Amino acid sequence: MGDVLAYEAELLELVREYLDFAEFEETVKVFTKECKIKGKPLPKPAGVSSRESKALPVQKDLLTAFENGEQKVFFQLWQEHISSSVRDNDLVAQKLEFYLHIHFATYLLKHSMGKPDKAELEGRISHFKAYLETKGAALSETTEFLPFYALPFVPNPMVHPSFKELFQDSWTLDLRTRLEKFLSLTLKARQTPRLLTLFKENAQSNKEMLQHLHQQLVESEHRTMTYLKRFNKMQADYRNLIGVTAELVDSLEATVNGKMITPEYLQSVCVRLFSNQMRQSVAHSIDFTRPGTASTMLRASLAPMKTQDVPLLPSLDYEKLKKDLITGNDRLKAFLLQALRWRLTTSYPGEQRDTVLQAYISNDLLDCHSNCQRSVLKLLHSKSEVVRQYMARLINAFASLAEGRVYLSQNPTLLRMLEERLKAEDKDSLTWENVLGALQKFSLRRALQSAMIKDGLIFWLVDVLTDTDCLSDYTLEYSVALLMNLCLRSAGKKMCARISNHVLKVLSDLLGHENHEIQPYVNGALYSILAIPSVREEARAMGMEEILRCFIKEGNAEMIRQIEFIIKQLNSEEPLNDSIVSDDEEEEEDEEEDHDIMEADLDKDEVLQPQLGELAGEKLLTTEYLGIMTHTPKTKKKLFPGVHQSIDEPLQRPVTPGYHRTVY
Repeated sequence: MGDVLAYEAELLELVREYLDFAEFEETVKVFTKECKIKGKPLPKPAGVSSRESKALPVQKDLLTAFENGEQKVFFQLWQEHISSSVRDNDLVAQKLEFYLHIHFATYLLKHSMGKPDKAELEGRISHFKAYLETKGAALSETTEFLPFYALPFVPNPMVHPSFKELFQDSWTLDLRTRLEKFLSLTLKARQTPRLLTLFKENAQSNKEMLQHLHQQLVESEHRTMTYLKRFNKMQADYRNLIGVTAELVDSLEATVNGKMITPEYLQSVCVRLFSNQMRQSVAHSIDFTRPGTASTMLRASLAPMKTQDVPLLPSLDYEKLKKDLITGNDRLKAFLLQALRWRLTTSYPGEQRDTVLQAYISNDLLDCHSNCQRSVLKLLHSKSEVVRQYMARLINAFASLAEGRVYLSQNPTLLRMLEERLKAEDKDSLTWENVLGALQKFSLRRALQSAMIKDGLIFWLVDVLTDTDCLSDYTLEYSVALLMNLCLRSAGKKMCARISNHVLKVLSDLLGHENHEIQPYVNGALYSILAIPSVREEARAMGMEEILRCFIKEGNAEMIRQIEFIIKQLNSEEPLNDSIVSDDEEEEEDEEEDHDIMEADLDKDEVLQPQLGELAGEKLLTTEYLGIMTHTPKTKKKLFPGVHQSIDEPLQRPVTPGYHRTVY
């Protein structure tokens, strides 16, 4: 009871404030009267007047700016005090804003004594034109507003029949009345009573907690099922292994006593031991009389097996998908981009993944073959950071596959779009990381290499690598690998020769970097640019050989052998040979090496999580976008398996870090 008395006055004020807000006028009177009779403390009513006093100055300033034609001041106040949800979603607000833009565009024509200032008038018309092309475009299909889209192009709208009404005092007066009414309702509505605020905050907090607990429960159930399956399998394997071990011990004892073990017996043991990894018919067909057969089977059983009978994923309605990717809200766009990427990254390598990719390509999922003003690729320039990030992740996933790179390379503007995003995004963002990853994979294709070199990407990369402290391991590795791939071309070498001192300084610093994964690419880049005589001279002048020999003392055997090749190149006197076929600038190869590696980083640090009842991933695709089964078997284009060079030499062919880690 003591707690209630301590906060009684404040609680009563909260109740009265809410009743007043909800316009329960009679109830407020009865409530106030009863509080007085019972001697309850109730502060003097100040809620309404204080709210009105807060709303009044803003409303007054907006109306003053309207009357004086102060366009910049008006729309600045409009943006600050009218919430974006009202401006973007309320049709009344959208229509009013359209007419307000007309008012300010024509203000000088109505109020100037004589001829209006030409520059100012043109500025206002340009501002109105820009509004029509952006936010105002949403009303272009409404008959009421259609004639006004011609207003900026009419030389003298005052005498034009369609616009005469705009220059009458009654039109302006009516618009002012509508504005005043709208501001009164909107600004009052924004002054939320404290009781309602407390309720909403508490409800939101409970909802977030419930979602968090639900997510934890789902993850826990998934982990439990995974661990249970593993446990059951381990238990079965353990029992099988104990049984086989006991038999083998008995057989060993029999051998000591002079009894022979028959190939048939060894075959039966191996069939039991490897029953989960291979078909019995295959085991029965193996010749166990040959030495080393059992050990070969053991090694084979430990290697990853090809997945058998993997089902194809359901077909999708790509027309509906692409429409929602272009016209849907940002949250839906992000969920769709995420689901489409997951379908690619989590599918089984082989027929399942190939079918997914071919479906994406044949339906032109990213609009690479489209010249439309609004295309899926334009999501790279979305105002939403999450949409940009998830678009970059999907492009990076496409670029991880050779067929995906062929598809993406067919759009002439995509490379430039990615380069622009690379220079616009923050270096610590996942968007930047995935754009960089995509470009690095693009550099496996000669035509795209040439374009990147021509666009000056080498200069930009060298500047970025000057300060590696702000780069993640992924971005550092892919930046250096991209630089190396571009340096392998003679055009790239010549670009480096223009800033040889800067490049050599950056590469020599990277030689001693704590991230040893970048060493093969640093070595490859160094070896490549030292083919240029002027770069060799610069390297000798800065004592490059001494620097390299310091790393020979500290490096591993592989690193030492590569550095020895670099020193040999450094001391070479051979001129640059521009006629080497493998580096011919005019040569264009239609095929590339098979570098299909889908790295785990594509799905790391997901910022988008579904709320309760919200669909995501494969469930979203198969529930809302299920299409007619259209899978047709397609022979995958034959690609070069990749030229494997000795690990003793620096890299001399384009690679991706994911592929290099897997192969070497």
